[in-house]
Amino acid sequence: MLDISKDKYIIVEIIPTNADSKKGEIIQIQALMIDGLKLLKRFDYRINLDLIDIPDLRNMLSYDIDSFTYKDNSKDILNDFKIFIEDYPLLIIDNNYTRDYLKKIKNKKESIFNYLNMEMSDDVFDKLIDKYKLVPSNHLVDLLYEGLIQEVN
Repeated sequence: MLDISKDKYIIVEIIPTNADSKKGEIIQIQALMIDGLKLLKRFDYRINLDLIDIPDLRNMLSYDIDSFTYKDNSKDILNDFKIFIEDYPLLIIDNNYTRDYLKKIKNKKESIFNYLNMEMSDDVFDKLIDKYKLVPSNHLVDLLYEGLIQEVN
């Protein structure tokens, strides 16, 4: 287990078009590189919105347009992501699809909820917001990071 107050790691969230990686593709990755609870850098990448064929997903990703880097395909996003994460462990949202989409990435992967004394559920982010009195945000990695800071303190 990591010492989140001392180690270097990546908090990551992905949004795919389908829960099955054989039927979908990643359309957004957000990640934070953390060193001993200090934020070093962010990774905020998306597929160009006009390339997303699913209107509900396109609408869901219509927030903070200017704060993302846009690519024409998920392969380019994943290539940039692999460079960003180097060999650091990944703290992931341990849902049904995240491990599937990231299976070709060799970095150690661990559920971030282990460090927040929580379990994955459909309403885990509502519980996270309530537990740590967080301001709701579309940026789930930021909520997770804020929760880790409060958990350690």
